[in-house]
Amino acid sequence: MYPLAQILHTKGYFLTGSDNNETETLQAVRDMGIPVYLGQRAENIEGADLIVHTAAIMSDNPELIAAKASGVPVLERSQLLGIITEEFSNAICVSGTHGKTTTTSMLTQILVEYGLDISAVIGGKLPLIHGSGIAGKSDIMVCEACEFQDHFLNLSVDTAVILNVDEDHLDYFKNLDNIIKSFRKFCENAKKTVIINGNDENSMKAVNGITGKKIITFGFNKENDYYADNITLNGLVTEFDAYCGGECIGRVTLNVAGKHNVLNALAAIAAAESVDVPFGAIKKALFDFRGAGRRFEKYGEAGGITVVDDYAHHPAEIAVTLNAAVKLGYNKVWAVHQPFTFSRTALLLDDFAKALSIADRVVLTSIMGGREKNTIDIHTKALADKINSCVYFDEEEHDANFELVAQYVAEHAEKGDLIVTLGCGDVNKAARRILKLLENKYNK
Repeated sequence: MYPLAQILHTKGYFLTGSDNNETETLQAVRDMGIPVYLGQRAENIEGADLIVHTAAIMSDNPELIAAKASGVPVLERSQLLGIITEEFSNAICVSGTHGKTTTTSMLTQILVEYGLDISAVIGGKLPLIHGSGIAGKSDIMVCEACEFQDHFLNLSVDTAVILNVDEDHLDYFKNLDNIIKSFRKFCENAKKTVIINGNDENSMKAVNGITGKKIITFGFNKENDYYADNITLNGLVTEFDAYCGGECIGRVTLNVAGKHNVLNALAAIAAAESVDVPFGAIKKALFDFRGAGRRFEKYGEAGGITVVDDYAHHPAEIAVTLNAAVKLGYNKVWAVHQPFTFSRTALLLDDFAKALSIADRVVLTSIMGGREKNTIDIHTKALADKINSCVYFDEEEHDANFELVAQYVAEHAEKGDLIVTLGCGDVNKAARRILKLLENKYNK
C-alpha cells in the first residue's frame, strides 16, 4: 500500500489509512502528512470517496465490513494498482515467483539514475528513492507484478517481465499447471513485449506459442537473446560478461551476492534497453545498486558476528539465499526463519525442511498466520521435527516469541558467524533485536 500512497499523495489526492501494528512504514506515511489510525474500526472510513484494502484483510475485519456496507466503492489493492497502470503507455511489469522486488528495484535504479522521470511501485524499499514508490511525469512506469490470487492480471501491461515460475500460493492455484496458465494470461495481456527467463522450463511453457508481441529471452545459455558468461562470485560482489545478440556488450559488477542476481540483472538490462537506456548508464546504475530493503540487507555486526535480513519465504527462495550465504566464507550460517501462513507451511513442509537444512544452524519462530486462521492445526514443531538439531520457539505471544529467539541466537552465535533472518512477515524485528543484544554483549 505504501507506494500507492506515495504516488496518489504526490498527485494531490487526500488520503487516510489504518493498520494494526506500528512499523517504520507506518511512520513514513505519517511523515508525508497522511493521517493514520492505529487499529481498524468502522468509524475510520467516514467521509471516504473510495476505500482500498489489501488481500491480507480478513472478511470479518470491522473496517472492511463497514466499508462494504457504506455504499462507497471498495477496491482490493491490486485493482487500484491496475487503474494506476492504465495511466501509462509504457508500463513495465515485473513478475515471477522469486526475485520480483530485486529486479524491479534494479530497473528503477537504472531508469532514475539515467534521468528518466518515471513512476514506480516496488515491493520493498529502494534507498535511491527513499521508499518503495515514486510518481513521475513521463509515460514510463515500473511495477512489481505479484501472481498472488491472480492480482497481476488486473494490471495494464505494456512490457511483461517473467523471472521464473514455481509452485507457490497453492491454497489458491491448487497446482503448478494452473500457475503456468495464469502466467500465460499475464504474457498475453502484454501489449508490446515479453522479457522471459529462457532457461526456466515453466516460464517458457507460459509463453509457448504466443504471437503478436516481441519475445526477448535471458538466461545463462547462449541460445538466449541476453546471457551471462564468465561469472565470478567474490563475497557480496558478483561479476559477469553480458551478451546481447551473441556479442559481449560489457562486464557488469554487482554489489549483491549470488548467481540468481545475475539473472535479475539480465532481466533489468533487457527491460532498460527496451526503453533506449544506453548500456554504459545501465552498467553504472547496476554497480551503484546495493540491494532493496529486506533483500539480504545487512543490519550490522558485533563481536565478529554479522546480522542480515532477507524476505525469502518460499523454499526455492530460501534455498537460493542460503546457498549464496554459505559461499561467503563465514564460519557458520544461521537461518532464523518465520514461517508465513499455515497453508503454505503445511503444503511445502518437506521443501522448507530441505531448504533450511542448507544452513549450519536453524532456529524457527512461531508461524505467522497473516491472512489465515489455523484451521489445519499445524505448528512450528512439525517443521522443526524434519530438520536436524533445529531449535524452535512456538509461544503464542508474538513479541515474546521474538525475544526468546533473539536471546537464544545472541547467546549461542560465535565470532565469524552469519545470522540470516528469513521471512516475509516481521521477522526483521528479531534481526534488529539480535543485533541489539550482540551489541550489548560485545560493545561494552
